[in-house]
Amino acid sequence: MQGLSASLVLIAALAVVAPIAVRLLDPVVKVPIVVFEIVLGILLGPSLLGWIESTPFTDTLADFGLAMLFFVAGNEIDFTAIRGRPIKRASAGWVISLAAGVGAGFVLAPSPEAAVIIGVALCSTALGTLLPIIRDAGESTSPIGTAVAALGAVGEFGPLIAISLFFTGKQVGMASVVLLGFVLLTGVAIFFASKARHTLFHAQVTRTLHTSSQFAMRSIMLVLSSLVVLSMVLGLDMLLGAFAAGVLWQVTIARAPEADRRVIETKIDAVAFGFLVPIFFIDTGIDFDLGALTSSPAILALVPLFLVLLLVIRGLPSLLAAPRGSTRAQKRAILLFGATGLPIIVAVTTIGREQGFITSGFSSALVGAGMLSVLLFPLVALMQLQRKDATAPAVARRSDISPQAQQKPDGDLPPSGASGSDT
Repeated sequence: MQGLSASLVLIAALAVVAPIAVRLLDPVVKVPIVVFEIVLGILLGPSLLGWIESTPFTDTLADFGLAMLFFVAGNEIDFTAIRGRPIKRASAGWVISLAAGVGAGFVLAPSPEAAVIIGVALCSTALGTLLPIIRDAGESTSPIGTAVAALGAVGEFGPLIAISLFFTGKQVGMASVVLLGFVLLTGVAIFFASKARHTLFHAQVTRTLHTSSQFAMRSIMLVLSSLVVLSMVLGLDMLLGAFAAGVLWQVTIARAPEADRRVIETKIDAVAFGFLVPIFFIDTGIDFDLGALTSSPAILALVPLFLVLLLVIRGLPSLLAAPRGSTRAQKRAILLFGATGLPIIVAVTTIGREQGFITSGFSSALVGAGMLSVLLFPLVALMQLQRKDATAPAVARRSDISPQAQQKPDGDLPPSGASGSDT
């Protein structure tokens, strides 16, 4: 109990220190806050100072944080914006990434299971991590932001499908049937939720928005926990349920008054990024096996190798989703955003390590490469977008485009009036 108390206090302290560190470094370099959270977890965790130990309680909170990260991703995707060309080309790029990743896995790993683990890790894109970065940079409603959203949607949903098919302990055929059943069930729920007006539901949300009842947030936790538990009961990855819960909530609340939706989004951000998600990233640092990573030069050399493979295997195919007329700087930014991966890498390598498919060294190398991708790639991508040629009129921001141009059927740009805040 004493160890749990100390860990909770120190994790809370690290969650406070991380944004302060971001603020202090902001005039020099913009570092994503998740990097500080992970690094601080490593620093105070068993790998270095040993002040914090993982406990079942903190691990459970971290699992909730990961689930909330995927809920936010599902909730914030503007499906109207990414339909058509962006999602089709992003999907084609992801299939190429998966095939190339598994191929690279066969070269590096001694077994088919390990090859699939590596392939799934290398074809992921950290949408939940990128969305706050894109939003803070003011790019969420731009064509580049739309392309990144499409890449992230496929780069998170696709790996979750692969995990549910290959690592649930079922035969692939049976896993496919179960997965199809889950997709159909949630699809039907989302369809009917999108058609219903939810008048009484929205009235209750409005009535309790600023009271202790907090009906909206309680409903979110019910939807999230129900789909997470359903996915786990069916033997699927819980993150698939969390992602589906975000989409279901988005369509359920879509017709509520805009002012109410904005307040709810603020509350979701507070719970996610003010509480649960930092615990996940700090816990990732605490559990990071630095000793296994530095146990041999060969394992340590895998970190830069995996970082390069993320750029080649995930980044290059991401260029298929670049909007028409993108400048070179914008294409480089899309490549880097697409190659940014961490949550899926943590999830799939944890499965691989626990089931004995990969060693702790391989797992740490992949997670280390994922952490470096979150540190370096968005930073360099934002620098590319700030370049003079990135502001060329070839790809204008949505606010500079006429309503008629915004409704182009090829899906390059979201239709008029759509924005991330409307999800």
